[in-house]
Amino acid sequence: MDIEESTRGYEEWLGKQTALYRPHLKLKHDLMRKGVFPFFRATFYRWIQVWPEICSELVAAPKVLSIGDLHVENFGTWRDKEGRLVWGVNDFDEAYPLPYTNDLVRLAASAEIADATRHLHIKPKEACDAIFTGYTKAIKSAGKPLVLEEENKNLRAMALGNLREPVRFWQKLDRQKELEGSIPAMARKTLEQLTPELGLPYRLVSRVSGLGSLGRYRVVAIGDWCGAKIAREAKALASSACVWARGQADSGSILYQSVLDRAVRCRDPFVLVNGSWLGRRLSPHCSRIPIDDLPQERDEHRLLYFMGWETANVHLGTKKAVDAVRRDLVKRSAGWLRSASKAMVKTMTRDWKNWKSA
Repeated sequence: MDIEESTRGYEEWLGKQTALYRPHLKLKHDLMRKGVFPFFRATFYRWIQVWPEICSELVAAPKVLSIGDLHVENFGTWRDKEGRLVWGVNDFDEAYPLPYTNDLVRLAASAEIADATRHLHIKPKEACDAIFTGYTKAIKSAGKPLVLEEENKNLRAMALGNLREPVRFWQKLDRQKELEGSIPAMARKTLEQLTPELGLPYRLVSRVSGLGSLGRYRVVAIGDWCGAKIAREAKALASSACVWARGQADSGSILYQSVLDRAVRCRDPFVLVNGSWLGRRLSPHCSRIPIDDLPQERDEHRLLYFMGWETANVHLGTKKAVDAVRRDLVKRSAGWLRSASKAMVKTMTRDWKNWKSA
């Protein structure tokens, strides 16, 4: 099955689970042609289809409840219930039980592609070393959430880039297209459950964001409260593409809430899973951080170390598998992560070239 057949098959399967917005789906297809990095981000369904064959020596590794669609732009910040700024994985749309090696290889591959396309400036081997070191240290020490207060000053400086300044954030959100017509009842209920008071007036916009979930229904309510803007988003969820890749015609469970409940994490009290809907707060410091929004002066080795650490924070939620993961890490030969990520980058780059020329 080539990339075109894979995309058609996946989207046909996905359309049976949730309504797809065709103009955004077309935009996704166009963005996939722009470069290998956006293609990589948009095609987890293809990754999980080919990964078991390309990295066959890794599929027997211990399974954990994984992030699935992990990459260097799937990280962001939020405020916990104490109001502290926390950094970590921003999206669990593709959560699924997978060998722990999958998340690490995908993260390393994304770093290599980002370096090749000048989003990051770190050699692939150095990126793999940083990710692996952060991951293994967190696994051995039982992990710890990355709270950006009295500790983690370097990470805080990287997370608080100039492009996350409030005026710019709200200008960008205000430019989103006004939503026409009604919205699903559960989407409205999800939005209103997260507003600070009942009956608060708001306007609705159709937000274009991300790549992996582009094409699914997504709506944002923007209002004013106590003299400043607020925003809440509702996004349609679906089962992980892993269900499709395994050849299951029916939908599987949505595991977003399961990851939040298990991971070593200071949770965002404004994240709400309502059946097949995800609700969350949007603000300058409660959002995903694109690589291009990071400060120009940054320690990329340290950044990838923290990404590896946070990956372990999620995997540690599968407590029964932790000892097996620790043992498996010890017996892995040196350079396994670099070899696997290099092979996957080659495969995904070939698919991108085929998609671009199709």
